[in-house]
Amino acid sequence: MTEENQTADSEPASYDEWLDAIAAGEGFYLESPAGVGSLPPRRVCPETGSTDLTRQPLPETGRIETYSVVHVATPGFAADAPYVSAIADFGPVRITGIVRGIDPDAIGDDEDIIGDEVQLTVEPRETTDDRLVVFSPIE
Repeated sequence: MTEENQTADSEPASYDEWLDAIAAGEGFYLESPAGVGSLPPRRVCPETGSTDLTRQPLPETGRIETYSVVHVATPGFAADAPYVSAIADFGPVRITGIVRGIDPDAIGDDEDIIGDEVQLTVEPRETTDDRLVVFSPIE
Protein backbone atom coordinates (compact mmCIF):
# COMPACT_ATOMS: atom_id res chain seq x y z
CA MET A 1 0.00 0.00 0.00
CA THR A 2 1.36 3.44 -0.88
CA GLU A 3 1.32 6.26 1.63
CA GLU A 4 -1.46 8.04 -0.30
CA ASN A 5 -3.73 5.00 -0.06
CA GLN A 6 -2.81 3.97 3.45
CA THR A 7 -5.79 3.07 5.61
CA ALA A 8 -6.30 5.61 8.38
CA ASP A 9 -4.99 4.40 11.73
CA SER A 10 -7.33 3.49 14.57
CA GLU A 11 -6.34 6.90 15.94
CA PRO A 12 -7.35 9.40 13.28
CA ALA A 13 -5.11 12.26 12.29
CA SER A 14 -5.64 15.27 14.50
CA TYR A 15 -6.35 18.73 13.16
CA ASP A 16 -2.76 19.73 14.00
CA GLU A 17 -1.40 16.71 12.07
CA TRP A 18 -3.58 17.71 9.12
CA LEU A 19 -2.22 21.28 9.27
CA ASP A 20 1.34 19.89 9.47
CA ALA A 21 0.70 17.82 6.34
CA ILE A 22 -0.65 20.84 4.44
CA ALA A 23 2.33 22.96 5.55
CA ALA A 24 4.67 20.23 4.26
CA GLY A 25 2.89 20.15 0.89
CA GLU A 26 1.35 16.76 1.69
CA GLY A 27 -2.27 17.71 2.39
CA PHE A 28 -4.76 14.87 2.41
CA TYR A 29 -8.40 14.03 2.88
CA LEU A 30 -10.08 10.82 3.98
CA GLU A 31 -12.08 8.74 1.51
CA SER A 32 -14.64 6.02 2.19
CA PRO A 33 -14.97 2.95 -0.08
CA ALA A 34 -17.96 4.72 -1.69
CA GLY A 35 -15.68 7.60 -2.74
CA VAL A 36 -17.02 10.10 -0.18
CA GLY A 37 -14.36 12.58 0.93
CA SER A 38 -14.10 14.13 4.39
CA LEU A 39 -11.48 15.93 6.46
CA PRO A 40 -9.72 14.79 9.61
CA PRO A 41 -10.14 14.18 12.43
CA ARG A 42 -12.66 11.56 11.36
CA ARG A 43 -13.24 7.93 12.34
CA VAL A 44 -16.41 7.35 10.33
CA CYS A 45 -17.59 8.54 6.92
CA PRO A 46 -20.30 11.15 7.58
CA GLU A 47 -22.43 9.91 4.67
CA THR A 48 -21.99 6.13 4.60
CA GLY A 49 -21.01 5.26 8.18
CA SER A 50 -18.00 3.29 6.90
CA THR A 51 -14.98 3.07 9.19
CA ASP A 52 -12.72 1.96 6.30
CA LEU A 53 -11.22 5.35 5.47
CA THR A 54 -8.11 5.85 3.36
CA ARG A 55 -5.87 8.90 3.08
CA GLN A 56 -5.88 10.46 -0.36
CA PRO A 57 -3.80 13.43 -1.53
CA LEU A 58 -5.63 16.76 -1.72
CA PRO A 59 -5.75 18.37 -5.14
CA GLU A 60 -3.08 21.08 -5.44
CA THR A 61 -5.63 23.79 -6.20
CA GLY A 62 -9.25 24.57 -5.46
CA ARG A 63 -11.87 27.15 -6.45
CA ILE A 64 -13.65 29.59 -4.17
CA GLU A 65 -17.36 28.75 -3.97
CA THR A 66 -18.52 31.40 -1.51
CA TYR A 67 -17.02 34.02 0.80
CA SER A 68 -17.75 36.64 3.40
CA VAL A 69 -15.80 39.79 4.19
CA VAL A 70 -15.53 40.13 7.97
CA HIS A 71 -15.15 43.67 9.31
CA VAL A 72 -16.19 43.05 12.92
CA ALA A 73 -14.42 39.93 14.17
CA THR A 74 -14.56 37.85 17.31
CA PRO A 75 -11.76 38.59 19.82
CA GLY A 76 -9.72 35.66 18.44
CA PHE A 77 -9.53 37.38 15.04
CA ALA A 78 -9.71 41.07 16.04
CA ALA A 79 -6.27 42.02 14.68
CA ASP A 80 -6.95 40.13 11.46
CA ALA A 81 -10.04 42.20 10.51
CA PRO A 82 -10.98 43.01 7.92
CA TYR A 83 -10.45 39.59 6.37
CA VAL A 84 -12.09 37.27 3.86
CA SER A 85 -13.45 33.93 5.05
CA ALA A 86 -14.18 31.51 2.21
CA ILE A 87 -15.19 27.98 1.31
CA ALA A 88 -13.21 26.46 -1.53
CA ASP A 89 -13.94 23.31 -3.52
CA PHE A 90 -10.96 20.95 -3.58
CA GLY A 91 -12.61 18.17 -5.58
CA PRO A 92 -13.86 15.56 -3.12
CA VAL A 93 -13.92 18.00 -0.18
CA ARG A 94 -14.77 21.60 0.59
CA ILE A 95 -12.46 23.49 2.92
CA THR A 96 -13.07 26.66 4.93
CA GLY A 97 -10.22 29.12 5.29
CA ILE A 98 -9.05 32.71 5.20
CA VAL A 99 -8.14 34.30 1.85
CA ARG A 100 -4.91 36.28 1.91
CA GLY A 101 -3.21 38.19 -0.85
CA ILE A 102 -6.27 40.27 -1.77
CA ASP A 103 -7.67 43.54 -0.44
CA PRO A 104 -10.87 42.73 1.54
CA ASP A 105 -12.18 46.25 0.93
CA ALA A 106 -11.93 45.83 -2.87
CA ILE A 107 -14.21 42.79 -2.90
CA GLY A 108 -17.84 43.32 -3.72
CA ASP A 109 -18.37 46.33 -5.93
CA ASP A 110 -15.06 46.16 -7.80
CA GLU A 111 -14.09 42.49 -7.56
CA ASP A 112 -15.74 39.11 -7.14
CA ILE A 113 -13.56 36.18 -6.09
CA ILE A 114 -16.09 33.36 -6.62
CA GLY A 115 -14.52 30.88 -9.01
CA ASP A 116 -10.99 32.10 -8.36
CA GLU A 117 -8.35 29.38 -8.20
CA VAL A 118 -6.48 29.11 -4.88
CA GLN A 119 -3.74 27.09 -3.24
CA LEU A 120 -3.98 25.80 0.32
CA THR A 121 -1.39 26.89 2.88
CA VAL A 122 -1.05 27.24 6.64
CA GLU A 123 -0.19 30.60 8.18
CA PRO A 124 -0.47 32.24 11.62
CA ARG A 125 -3.33 34.47 12.74
CA GLU A 126 -2.41 38.08 13.36
CA THR A 127 -4.22 38.14 16.71
CA THR A 128 -3.11 34.92 18.42
CA ASP A 129 -0.33 33.48 16.23
CA ASP A 130 -2.34 30.20 16.09
CA ARG A 131 -2.13 28.37 12.77
CA LEU A 132 -5.03 28.50 10.36
CA VAL A 133 -5.98 27.35 6.88
CA VAL A 134 -5.20 30.02 4.30
CA PHE A 135 -6.13 30.26 0.63
CA SER A 136 -3.64 32.02 -1.61
CA PRO A 137 -4.96 33.22 -5.00
CA ILE A 138 -3.19 31.84 -8.06
CA GLU A 139 -2.48 34.57 -10.56
